[in-house]
Amino acid sequence: MFVDSHCHLEYDSFAEEGSAVIERAQAVGVNTCVTIGTKLSTFPKTLAVAERYDNVWCTVGVHPHDAATEPLTDPAALLDAAKHPKVIGIGETGLDYYYDHSPRAEQATNFLVHIDAATQTGLPLIIHTRDAEDDTIAMLEEKMKRAPFKAVLHCFSGTAKLAEAGLKMGFYLSASGVITFKNAEPLREVFRSVPMDRLLVETDSPYLAPIPHRGKRNEPSFVVHTAKVLAELKGISLEELGQVTTDNFFRLFDKASRPHV
Repeated sequence: MFVDSHCHLEYDSFAEEGSAVIERAQAVGVNTCVTIGTKLSTFPKTLAVAERYDNVWCTVGVHPHDAATEPLTDPAALLDAAKHPKVIGIGETGLDYYYDHSPRAEQATNFLVHIDAATQTGLPLIIHTRDAEDDTIAMLEEKMKRAPFKAVLHCFSGTAKLAEAGLKMGFYLSASGVITFKNAEPLREVFRSVPMDRLLVETDSPYLAPIPHRGKRNEPSFVVHTAKVLAELKGISLEELGQVTTDNFFRLFDKASRPHV
C-alpha cells in the first residue's frame, strides 16, 4: 500500500479523467491521495475532489506564489475551512525565492499566518521552500519556540542543513520524483540519512513525473517509482517502504482514516 501525500487532482489537466486516474492509482496499490490547496479562491474545487472520492483527502492554503493576490492577515479563513472532515492539513505554504512570483515580505506574512493555523488546529503544515532555506528555517524555529506544530517539508529537494533542521523540529520529509532524476545524487544522499519514521512519498502531480515517465504529466500511480528508488536507498523491499511510509502518513495526518482494503 502507498500514499500519494501531495498531488493536485483539482487541476485542469485531470479534469477529463479524474476517476480513471484514481483507478490507475488503486491498481498499483496507491490507496490514499491528498490533493493540496494552493488558493482560497479555488479551495471549493479542491474540496469537491476530496468529497467525490473516499480515498482522497485535501488541505487548505495559499501557495507562496499567490501571496500577493491572496494576502492573509489572520488565520480565520483557514481555520473555518479546516473544520471540514475532509481537510487534514494546512498549506501548502512557505517561501519561494526561486520564482519570486510574490514579494518576499508578503510570502513571509502568509507563511506565519499558516503556521498559526496549524498550531491552532493541530493539523500538519505542508511546507514549500525553494532557494529560501535560511529564512524558512529561521521562521519555523522562531514559531516553534512559541508553540509546537506538526509539519512536512514537501517535495524535499534541499540541503542536509534544511533536512537536519526540519528533523530536529520533528518534521517529516517527503520524497518526490526528483529523487529518481540522474542528477539528483546529492539529494539521494540526504535521503539516505533521513530516519525511516520521518519519510513520506508524493508525486506533486501533475508536475515532476519520475523516471521513467519524466516529461509526461505526472499522476498518483507514478509514486511507486519514487518509492522504488527510496527503498533502494534504504536497503529494504518496496513492500516494506510502502508500509513504513503509509504508517508515517497516518501518524502525521491523524485526521485521515485508513482505507478499507
